Amino acid sequence: MSEFMGTTICAVKKDGRTAIAGDGQVTMSQSIIFKNNAVKVRRIYGGKVIFGFAGSVADAFTLSERFEEMLNKYSGNLMRSAVELAELWRSDKVRKLEAMMITADKDTLLIVSGTGEVIEPEDGVCAIGSGGNYALAAARALSQETDYGAEEIAQKALKIASEICVFTNGHITTECI
Repeated sequence: MSEFMGTTICAVKKDGRTAIAGDGQVTMSQSIIFKNNAVKVRRIYGGKVIFGFAGSVADAFTLSERFEEMLNKYSGNLMRSAVELAELWRSDKVRKLEAMMITADKDTLLIVSGTGEVIEPEDGVCAIGSGGNYALAAARALSQETDYGAEEIAQKALKIASEICVFTNGHITTECI
């Protein structure tokens, strides 16, 4: 079977709120839209942490499951959980995953990759996936040039990306914290 791919996740942290928005498209190979309404943004750890994932579907689920295990192990400490997860990949104890995740709690916003990278965006805006660069550019512009809140910026940025990227659609799911 062909590999599933194609998604866009965008996160915005502004005025004490963080929103993560994701589209619903799952693409098989380069030419088949396999599903339009996938949910790739979720709440975990008793609703205290939100995340969105992009990449190979199986790898994305594995990344999110392992991350949730770390959250449970480290009492919900987002940064510590992300760093400990990254150390697993760097030590080659687990297979590298073809997936990325954006995660946030009330204080912290992070990008976590399946290859062991943990990045805290300096401007409170980040995006991943096939339409990530489009969503990132739109979110930065909206964040800097409008009074929109985090949720509205993330949703509008995803909508813009969906109009440009063929692997991104307008079925948007958003979680805020």
